Amino acid sequence: MGDEMRVQPYGSWPSPIDAALAAAHDGHPEWVGFVGDEVWWTEPRPAEGGRRALVRRTAAGAEEPVLPPPWNVRNRVHEYGGRPWTAAPGPERPLVVFTHFADQRLYRYEPGGEPVPLTPISPVGGGLRWAEPELDLERGEVRCVLEEFTGEGSGDVRRVLAAVPLDGSAAEDRSAVRELIEERHRFVTGARVSPDGRRAAWLAWDHPRMPWDGTELLVAEVGDDGLFRDVRTVAGGDDEAIAQVEWASDGRLLYASDRGGWWNLYRDGVPLCPRQEEFAGPLWKPGLRWFVPLADGLLAVLHGRGAAVLGILDPETGEIADAAGPWTEFDSSLAAHGSRVAAIGASPRTGYEVIELDTGTGRARTIGARHRDPVDPAYYPEPEVRTFTGPGGREVHAHVYPPRHPEVTGPDDELPPYVIWAHGGPTSRVPLVLDLAIAAFTSRGIGVAEVNYGGSTGYGREYRERLRHQWGVVDVEDCATVALALAEESTADRNRLAIRGGSAGGWTTAASLTGTDVYACGTISYPILDLTTWGPGRTHDFESRYLESLVGPFAEVPDRYAERSPANRADRLTAPFLLLQGLDDVICAPEQCEHFLDRVAGRGVPHAYLAFAGEGHGFRRADTMVRATEAELSLYAQVFGFDLPGVPKLELGT
Repeated sequence: MGDEMRVQPYGSWPSPIDAALAAAHDGHPEWVGFVGDEVWWTEPRPAEGGRRALVRRTAAGAEEPVLPPPWNVRNRVHEYGGRPWTAAPGPERPLVVFTHFADQRLYRYEPGGEPVPLTPISPVGGGLRWAEPELDLERGEVRCVLEEFTGEGSGDVRRVLAAVPLDGSAAEDRSAVRELIEERHRFVTGARVSPDGRRAAWLAWDHPRMPWDGTELLVAEVGDDGLFRDVRTVAGGDDEAIAQVEWASDGRLLYASDRGGWWNLYRDGVPLCPRQEEFAGPLWKPGLRWFVPLADGLLAVLHGRGAAVLGILDPETGEIADAAGPWTEFDSSLAAHGSRVAAIGASPRTGYEVIELDTGTGRARTIGARHRDPVDPAYYPEPEVRTFTGPGGREVHAHVYPPRHPEVTGPDDELPPYVIWAHGGPTSRVPLVLDLAIAAFTSRGIGVAEVNYGGSTGYGREYRERLRHQWGVVDVEDCATVALALAEESTADRNRLAIRGGSAGGWTTAASLTGTDVYACGTISYPILDLTTWGPGRTHDFESRYLESLVGPFAEVPDRYAERSPANRADRLTAPFLLLQGLDDVICAPEQCEHFLDRVAGRGVPHAYLAFAGEGHGFRRADTMVRATEAELSLYAQVFGFDLPGVPKLELGT
């Protein structure tokens, strides 16, 4: 690299990070677990039709897939999917039980053989779905969460804890599946059985609550026949969200509750390490784990304010020793075996990797899905963690990624364009980790700012509750706060601000474009656009009553639903936009986009609509992701006025 930096207009810098490279690195390992001494996990294969592969790390240190294509280890419980596999070591080879995405059946597999179905196919509605499998080898069963459709509607569904025989006798016979509890709640998580096998604990909740609003912690006696009896509620309620439950090795009950305003850990109701930090997060998928008990009584925990790091908690002293290493963010997946802990960690310089921590030595190392730089890291952005001041003096958290290139800089008399990224959820947060999709922007001279707007997780219940009845207001204001502050401080060009997001972030993007004049353009992906047609019967059951907390009960505030919906404000839209949608999306249906486009048509607003067959909510196929990223970059190039070599031009119509 020479000493002289070349000067080129922002947005037009040459970059080795193209859309294909970003797509190849999309997604990350999930659902880590121990099988004997081995660590296993699932990981994405964008080039293999977006399937999720189950991967093992052998004793020799090699990584190998457990199942060949097309086996796709994933399920559709809650539509987002829950933990999809379990396994136990055998005398010669392990016994694996997993859910296959294509038919949603539960399968038994022993390496060297063929997968054998354990559950039947149901023709009713969404069929039978299974999550959080746990082997009960003594009884020859696998315990699961069963999600069963009872009719054709999205809300015709029941969920119970069930046991499936391992001998395959239920593969054609639904009656051979044993239900372990009576159906009492709309939603349940998988059961954890106490070390002595005599008690079971799980979480449950009911509409209209989401699991971060309030859940019940249930405990039952396990009979000699394996059925759960004398079910009682021991913690939780309408306004207390318990996110996870486990048993300590001595039989005491461990759980994460936000009763004090932050998700903290409790043992038999007594706080273990009270801090204004989160020791858990939103339970979007059954099977997520933020803490795991170790055999010696210590606990592996993920904790922090904003970012979550891995530590070892001594419940007797309340002290935490954090794992040494470069990882600054951890995903909500943990497992333990003896003194070993498996986790999934990342940083602003690395994508998510599978990590193993030896609690005896305190040493952590990468053991799987190792990050390898596909380009010189000099092209990666260097993010800044920022806190801005929003309306009423409230704090707004954001990650700001200025343009960065090892050999090119922008002209002295020009400020860079910036794109605000609004995350999905909305009860979620954006982690501060290396994302090549962001690097594809910043290495071209386009700044990015990710906003953890009010309603995001990681900052306590009060911050989360800011969005209550305020969706489409607080999220829009907080994103605008960051965008305008960056322009005010001359970090960004005021005339070249854009916003983009998917799902709930697509809503925030559309609401921002129809409700403010902050942005010159935007990219809206698989969005909610009309609140009045998104609810019971119109979307999946899990989120069908979500709007009651985000917007308010429809019967009480119907005008609010109409007024806030971007579909009803399409006449205010003047900024060019790109709309991206999967045609198989059951969470945000394509009709929302089509209805919105009908209202925009002929109004002279330049736009494009790309719809992808075979894609659901969120894109998983490499070719889809490439086309979507190139279209987005082309939109910004056309609106912001820069050349983008090597990127196909997006045709904009009106």
